[in-house]
Amino acid sequence: MAQMMEPASSSNTGRRIAKSAAAFRTISEVANELEIPQHVLRFWESKFSQVKPLKRGGGRRYYRPEDVVLLRNIRTLLYNEGYTIKGVQKLLREGQVTKSEADDERPQEKRASLSAAQRREIGAIIDELAEIKRMLGG
Repeated sequence: MAQMMEPASSSNTGRRIAKSAAAFRTISEVANELEIPQHVLRFWESKFSQVKPLKRGGGRRYYRPEDVVLLRNIRTLLYNEGYTIKGVQKLLREGQVTKSEADDERPQEKRASLSAAQRREIGAIIDELAEIKRMLGG
């Protein structure tokens, strides 16, 4: 005897249906994707005028795909590249960071690799600093 089965839905299977790349994201989705707290995203909105999510009823934020790219670029510059907020603001004003830099998130001048001579010089400075630290008892 054939048994009728209910179609599986995301609520009763625990699986989530993936959103398309063009879909808007909530603040929690963006925070999870970028691995930063939601309050940091709200703070960045106050510091970077280029970050403008749509706000719906009750102030709920919806980020466009290009907003997520820009936030990812800002995150990389702040956390990985060592820029300050003011430094990132300057890069944004100068157009060195855009909402479409999905693949290479660093400004042009940061992309150049160090020459062998520069690496040797940095190595010598590191050695000198280590010696100073040793002399100071550290």
